[in-house]
Amino acid sequence: MLSYQHIYHAGNLADVQKHALLAWTLQYLTRKDKPLSYIETHSGRGLYQLDVAEAIRTQEAAAGIARAQREGWFDPDHPMARVLEGVQARHGAASYPGSPLIAANLLRDQDSLHFAELHPQEFSALSLTLSPFGAKVYQQDGFELAQSLLPPTPRRGMLLIDPSYEVKADYDRLPGVIARLHRKWNVGVIALWYPILADGRHLHMISALKSAGYPKAVCHEVTFPPAREGHRMVGSGMFLLNAPFGIEDEMARLSEAFAHL
Repeated sequence: MLSYQHIYHAGNLADVQKHALLAWTLQYLTRKDKPLSYIETHSGRGLYQLDVAEAIRTQEAAAGIARAQREGWFDPDHPMARVLEGVQARHGAASYPGSPLIAANLLRDQDSLHFAELHPQEFSALSLTLSPFGAKVYQQDGFELAQSLLPPTPRRGMLLIDPSYEVKADYDRLPGVIARLHRKWNVGVIALWYPILADGRHLHMISALKSAGYPKAVCHEVTFPPAREGHRMVGSGMFLLNAPFGIEDEMARLSEAFAHL
């Protein structure tokens, strides 16, 4: 499906949770002076301007990252705060980094970065955004790219799976996809983001993932008010395999911030 445009939702409360955990994990992985691989299956454009009509229309960023920054959810030394400060200094106060730009800013010259994006306009924008970083960008199905790259070189690293869930069958498909990817790369951090909708359609998927017995598997969910009347998303979740040590503390900190919404 190529109709999804993240600009309507960039910087929303789901992004705040997802990107905080991503930034924390990448900072943890780069503590060791060893190269790593980073792969994304559904990348988007990588950089968003929150003062455009699409973002203003939904007001999701105003209720999300704007509120988080105003209320000081991130200490100055938090990797998400550092990325935001750098991106906004370079691209303007209304700019917001998607996960590719967060990763590109936190990773190093020795690391290998791979990003898949099928949408032609999003792919072109992503290629331009990441051109200074030496990342590899593919106009390709993200699951196919992950299958072809795993196990990656370097072998350490992280895979972020962040589909739009426009296709309801994704919820049924993803446990099998992750099982195959884990078999090929059993040492990698595999992170799956998912929306929590009012109808609870994610529950069967998460139950299947939890019952699979993956090593160091953790699941973090937050809930929040609908962005507007009739909006179905009421929360956000991240399921991680081979989760880094200490991430539960970051999850608890985020849960506390979301609890005050």
